[in-house]
Amino acid sequence: MTDKLTEKKRSWNMSRIRSIHTKPEILLRSLLHRMGFRFRLYSKHLPGRPDIVLPKYKTAIFVHGCFWHQHPGCNEATLPKTNQEYWKSKLERNVIRDKKHQQELRKAGWRVLQFWECQLEKDPIRIAMLVSLKLRRKEAEKRTYAFPSREKLLKMAESHANYRKK
Repeated sequence: MTDKLTEKKRSWNMSRIRSIHTKPEILLRSLLHRMGFRFRLYSKHLPGRPDIVLPKYKTAIFVHGCFWHQHPGCNEATLPKTNQEYWKSKLERNVIRDKKHQQELRKAGWRVLQFWECQLEKDPIRIAMLVSLKLRRKEAEKRTYAFPSREKLLKMAESHANYRKK
């Protein structure tokens, strides 16, 4: 009787674990939105259904939980003490699947960024700034800047400020 109760309790606890709209994802999305980035969520047509998709920059962002995706060197990425064979094979499959999806995205020409739950908990602003730098750097590389002459710059500034030099 107690085994069934324990099993029922365990399955109920596992059902409460979120796979989408996790706190780290929401935090990163909020910061990116405030920085002016517009994105899609969980694009079904992309391998691995990335958590955040920035089509303009052809970038997919994954926010991985340290336990479920086995963050190397993280304290949260330990195996449970019970049923270790099951958990070890399950978590290894997750890691292999993550690598496969990221390779498929890169082959399709997408940039893939991966962040860990613990990184976002420690310093979310740093992560958002890193994303911004990577995206804006790529955008700046595409452009070739031909600076206008001094006279054109002055005319543009004057017209913008509704100011005319006599």
